[in-house]
Amino acid sequence: MKIFAGLFFLVFLVFDGNAQATRPQAEADYYALKTISIPENVKLEVGGLAVLPDGRVAVSTRRGEIWMIENPYEGEPRYSRFASGMHETLGLNYRDGAFYCTQRGELTRITDTDNDGRADLFETLYKFDLSGNYHEYAYGPLFDKNGDMYVTLNVAWIGYGEGLAKWHGWLLKIKKDGTMEPIATGLRSPAGIMVNSSNDIFYAENQGDWVGSGRVTHLEKGDFAGNAGGLRWTKEPESPVKLTREDLAKVDNGQPMFEAAKVIKELKLPAVWFPHTLMGISTADILEDTTQGAFGPFAGQYFVSDQGHSKIMRMTLEKVNGKYQGACYPFREGFASGLIRLRFGLDGSVFGGMTSRGWSSTGPELYALQRLVWTGKVPFEIKTVQARPDGFELEFTSPVNKTVAKDPAHYEFNGFTYHYHHQYGSEIINSEKCTLKGIIVSDDGKKVRVVLDNLREGYIHEVKLTDFTGENGLPLLHNTAYYTLNAIPSGEKVTLTESQMVHAHHAMAMPEKTPAASPAKTATTPAKATAKRQLKMPADWKQPDQVIAIGTKPGLKFDITELQAKAGSKIKLVFSNNDDMTHNLVLVEPGAAKEVGDQAFNLGLKGSQMNYIPNSAKVLFHTNLIQPGTSETIYFTVPSKPGVYTYLCTYPGHAMIMQGTLRVTK
Repeated sequence: MKIFAGLFFLVFLVFDGNAQATRPQAEADYYALKTISIPENVKLEVGGLAVLPDGRVAVSTRRGEIWMIENPYEGEPRYSRFASGMHETLGLNYRDGAFYCTQRGELTRITDTDNDGRADLFETLYKFDLSGNYHEYAYGPLFDKNGDMYVTLNVAWIGYGEGLAKWHGWLLKIKKDGTMEPIATGLRSPAGIMVNSSNDIFYAENQGDWVGSGRVTHLEKGDFAGNAGGLRWTKEPESPVKLTREDLAKVDNGQPMFEAAKVIKELKLPAVWFPHTLMGISTADILEDTTQGAFGPFAGQYFVSDQGHSKIMRMTLEKVNGKYQGACYPFREGFASGLIRLRFGLDGSVFGGMTSRGWSSTGPELYALQRLVWTGKVPFEIKTVQARPDGFELEFTSPVNKTVAKDPAHYEFNGFTYHYHHQYGSEIINSEKCTLKGIIVSDDGKKVRVVLDNLREGYIHEVKLTDFTGENGLPLLHNTAYYTLNAIPSGEKVTLTESQMVHAHHAMAMPEKTPAASPAKTATTPAKATAKRQLKMPADWKQPDQVIAIGTKPGLKFDITELQAKAGSKIKLVFSNNDDMTHNLVLVEPGAAKEVGDQAFNLGLKGSQMNYIPNSAKVLFHTNLIQPGTSETIYFTVPSKPGVYTYLCTYPGHAMIMQGTLRVTK
């Protein structure tokens, strides 16, 4: 009996080991998510996070409270309310025994003078002007090495971003003596700011008017980051920026931002673009990895949270010609709510603070607090992408399979950019492939240098590796990176040997160029009708049997989510986009919403040209992408089969949330 049990145990071990070796890799194998429980009576809509020297975590909330959490790492956490009665605290810091937080209207220092665990001294350090507009959020503070503080102020939203109240749309320095110094403007919705170990300031921006996609920008005194709202205050005597709206009108024609910056010298290019939907949809916080390896193999790099996609992305930076530029990479998805704040714990794990009320997210919870822990295993990843005079150098976390790495069939490189204009966001424009001319694999297998034609300054360059494996046989955990090439570095170009050259029959052919769409007629609104998008009433209809008017609401919602129609009836559908984001309306077969949404997401660079409508038989009828403040009318015949059909917006990041149902009856 003992022999049988031993053999069974041995067989089980072999079977389990093989299962572990052959199953697909998952992000959780390398970075585990641990949820910190929240009492039912605590509405922990996280606005700010601070980790105290004793290991406790402080959380400021959108409801104006600060909660102290003891034992946040393992076991049962204990909550106590430290402060309340404040107004929307979207930033929190701790220094020398006091908390510093941004409320909507002021920067506040909060102290517990009698050490009873409750705040009893609230000191206003600086007041912010307000107009009363809902969009005038305030973030920070962050301390620099001199002890000065930095805050960022949102512009108001009145159908476009506007600095209705003084210094909104600006980065402000609050000095130790309480005086304020305006530093830079052009900020729209600057939810994340960071002072890195070199004492340089970066901020994260969301897509919007004048902002084609999410991005991270290095800010210095006198910079203009691109949004026009804050220019309202450049005539103030203390403003370091003298640019005006009239100056900006000269470049408001949809050209790439890189070209506009040749005319507007104050215009600061992003260090890293985060391509909309390809990486995320609402960049939030920025966190530098200062753990010296306690959080894995990415020490010295940066992590950027995305509120809408409930995930963390990774970012690397380098300086070329004295200016920051770099790349972004996928990292870890699956957070429980909209991820707005990141802070390192004392053990090297990352605390993620979340909220989604009014700011919809793929994470289903209204709020959450989670901890991301490195498991000790090193994933096979693209560790860095760095610019070279004739291409890029890719570094990996472990050695590559050299045979695979030398095969050009595994590489794809594309360059693209966005419009710079006053309209909300931008589709991808000027997309072109880069021709691979040479591959050099380092002796240790950890670096691959690729020589490319058609590199373009000012463009985002997609690096995509297909079926790319490591020396250990494992595939890449993530196979894509996006490098923002503001400048091609000078220096000597590499001389390729015959074996390193990619010959013409292997090189990627140059496709037709995708032209820049003009502001008046964008690629997202072509006039062409199709069988699934009838723009005129069919000639054999006398009139529609039913007219349906559907609009949109903020928070990724249709204003009507339940419809009913008879099978075979003739429908005129008017879709009006009342939101400030781009949307479409797609009717799909019963049960096909997730499949179609995933297909739309996976369209990648082709998505905007296709209006994020995948080529699927399960797509029955659709509008195109509709810009804010516009509408589209389509005509269709209701399916003959009764049932519950779903209509959804297939713009990536919207599909899981923005849905409604059409009940078809006999």
